[in-house]
Amino acid sequence: MGVTAGVLAIDAGNSKTDVAVVAADGEVLATARGGGFRPPAVGVGPAVDALADTVTRAYAAAGVDSAAHVSACLANADLPVEEERLAAALHARAWGASVEVRNDAFAILRAGVAEPRGVAVVCGAGINCVGMRPDGRTARFPALGRISGDWGGGWGLAEEALWHAARAEDGRGEDTALARALPAHFGLPDMYALIEALHLGHVPPARRHELVPVLFATAADGDGVAGAVVDRLAEEVVTMATVALARLGLLEEETPVLLGGGVLTAGHGRLDDGVRERLAARAPMAVARVVRARPVLGAALLGLDSLRAEAEAGERTRAFFDG
Repeated sequence: MGVTAGVLAIDAGNSKTDVAVVAADGEVLATARGGGFRPPAVGVGPAVDALADTVTRAYAAAGVDSAAHVSACLANADLPVEEERLAAALHARAWGASVEVRNDAFAILRAGVAEPRGVAVVCGAGINCVGMRPDGRTARFPALGRISGDWGGGWGLAEEALWHAARAEDGRGEDTALARALPAHFGLPDMYALIEALHLGHVPPARRHELVPVLFATAADGDGVAGAVVDRLAEEVVTMATVALARLGLLEEETPVLLGGGVLTAGHGRLDDGVRERLAARAPMAVARVVRARPVLGAALLGLDSLRAEAEAGERTRAFFDG
């Protein structure tokens, strides 16, 4: 006869996966970390295969071989149909009696609140926003990039900085210190050299994310063009949050707005001030907070919510991760 835990919590991002095995009373029995989760690159089957080693290690450490419920918050689960496909693939693994898959932004939201109520805006490599109420209602966006109306995220900010710097270099755009700061970051003399290096692959595409701190530093030094990009991001964050609050009928109630992801947790003063000022003007009942808790905590709490666990169970789980 196998031994069953309460929740198998999975937070799987593009670069890493965190797993926690949690008893029904909220005790964390074991945790494990594995590699990234990239179904668009490798396919759903191989991506779930990559989770198996991490789950197996966590189950072995916990002394169990299944869970009552699998709560999986996964990167690239951007559409309901993607969540359904991933849930079916996880269910086929028989890791738990029931399975619920959500976009990984829900993990950040749930990690930052005492009950499943609020809105989260996540800005890392991309940008996303989700909201939820205790009755199960949610608000979300496809978050697929420009084709779904998105602007921002680390990758988009780097592209925007490069665009302005290139136009400043050749005279099509306003002068900006970005035209000098971006190539200097890579030890190159000017934007023409950086454009060539990016085009020919001498600077790998993945290194473009390094330009995001350069953008914020240039804005902090008073550059108008860089500052305008930062201000536009603040506007986008608040627009997404306000729309989500309105969809859930929470504009007139005191409601947490959680800010997560590398860009929003980095402490960029102009961005932080811009978000709070705009949010105060457009959603004065909203309370902005930065979330730095590990997202797997949110996945675990969502799992305990599904089991209708007592509030003390969630507090016990949170205490483990806060410790």
